[in-house]
Parts: sequence; C-alpha cells; structure tokens
Amino acid sequence: MKNFRKEILGLLLIVFISVSATCQDKASSTTDSKAKTEKKSKKKKKRRGKVRLPDIDLSHWKVTLPVQNEKGKPYEIDPPEILDFANIEVAKPYMYIDSTDGSIVFHAMPTKSTTKNTKYTRSELREQMVSGKNNVNWTFKDGGNMKGTIAMDEVSKDSNGKYHKVIIMQIHGRLSNEQRDLIGEDDNNAPPMLKIYWQNGKVRVKTKVLKNIAASNEEILHEDAWGDDDGFNFEQEVGFRKFTLEVKISEGKMVIVLNGNQYKVYEGIHMQRWGVFENYFKAGNYFQSRDDGAYAKVKFYDLEVSH
Repeated sequence: MKNFRKEILGLLLIVFISVSATCQDKASSTTDSKAKTEKKSKKKKKRRGKVRLPDIDLSHWKVTLPVQNEKGKPYEIDPPEILDFANIEVAKPYMYIDSTDGSIVFHAMPTKSTTKNTKYTRSELREQMVSGKNNVNWTFKDGGNMKGTIAMDEVSKDSNGKYHKVIIMQIHGRLSNEQRDLIGEDDNNAPPMLKIYWQNGKVRVKTKVLKNIAASNEEILHEDAWGDDDGFNFEQEVGFRKFTLEVKISEGKMVIVLNGNQYKVYEGIHMQRWGVFENYFKAGNYFQSRDDGAYAKVKFYDLEVSH
C-alpha cells in the first residue's frame, strides 16, 4: 500500500512538472510573439514616418507662380531665394514638397497672373545658366540636355469629360539684345521651339516650323515667321504614373526620349534655321485652361540640366 501511494505521488509530481514546463513554454512563446509584433509595429511606424526630400538642385532655376506681385505681374522667385521655397509663404500653395514620395509639386489654376503674350497661368521653372540672370542662354550649337522624372498628380476635366492639358517641359527661344534692336521689338521674347504636353494621359510634343524656308536670317527673327507643326503623340500611355522625359539638343537636331525606350527625332532645315536663336529650358506646370474651377498638380521627382 505504501509503495502504491509512492507511485501515485511520483506520477502526480511528474504530471505537475510537465504541465508547469508546458505553461512556461507557452508563456515564453507568447512573450516572443508579442515582442516580434511590437518590433514589426515599430518598423512600420518608422517607415510610415520617414520623410523623403526631392533631389533637385534649384540654384540655376527661377520660378513663376500663378499669383500677382505688388505690380500686378506674375510673382517670380530667383536663386538663391528659391532654394528656401518651402518656407516662402507666397510659394507654399503653388510650389511645395510632398515628403511622402520625395517630389516637388507644381500647382496651377486660372488666375489674373499671366505673362506677356499668353492667357494661361503657370507654376513653372525657368533655366538660368547664371543664377539670378536671364541674359545668358544657349544655342543649338552649344547643345544641352534636360532630364526629369515626372507624374501627373491631379488634373481637372473640361465640360466634355476630357482632362485639361498641361505643358510640363519647354524650350523657349530668346532674342539677343542685338536681334531685338534689329527688328524693333520692345522685349527679347522669341517663340517656344518645343512644348511637351501631358494630354489625356499621354505625352504630346509640339514644335515650330518655318512658314517660308527661304526667309532671310533677319526675317526669321520675327515670331510670325514660325508656325506650329502637326504634333506627335508617344504611343505609351503614362496616365498618372511616374515617367521619365529627356530632351537632347545638338546643332540642327532635337531628340525627345520617353522612359528611355521611345524616341522622337527632329532634324532638317527647320532645326538648322532655329540655330539663330538663344534658348532656355523650362519645366513644371504651364496650365492650358481658363475654365472655372480648373487646376492641375504636377510632380517632379528629379530634374537635371547640362550643357
């Protein structure tokens, strides 16, 4: 009987030790699981809270905003002030950083702030080869390259349900002071040789052609000597996704590249004759509508220019 009791007690002790060990394993497993969950949660919070800044050097760009200055003209910010655009109150609604994806957002809508010879407004960068100055520019013989990663963020629709058009890149012509005086103009403005549009989710390119290829070098300095070509649409639809645009300029030639694999090449007499003008690059949001309530927001993730 005593031996039987000892066996019972021994069995009970073994069961107790086994249950206790199992409970400890479960508790340890639960604790480990909680710890892993907390670590994952902390990592997610860190990722969500990460601030991304655009890697765009603005030291050779000025911006024109869709708001008037005290003289009733479009507000402009030159370098070096533009380097601190995120803290400039007048710029905040129209040019600002989206720190969630590391872009600069250019926001434009119809306002009274229009530049000369246009009815449209813009939140757009203008290249300055010498910071703070507009009178040093380049020719096709000098050559140049502009490359940017872009996305249409938001854009309104017209009464027919089509998205409003936005010019996102340009090459604008400029008269030298001597050319301006030669033809009796009161400013240095010349036609834009290149306009690249975001239009209904596609990239559309427009350029200038001479109306009379036999015109003299003086005659082609006049804006009305040039007309618009028929335009070109890249096949690929970019929609509201990121895409890369590159503009390559050399003497008598202009090449537009979409996403590194689709090309449009312009060369021949019109490009050759354009060599008489100075030029500068533009990039941003040149909004092409005066509809009430219309607007667009264009994102630039990177933007580089070289000569």
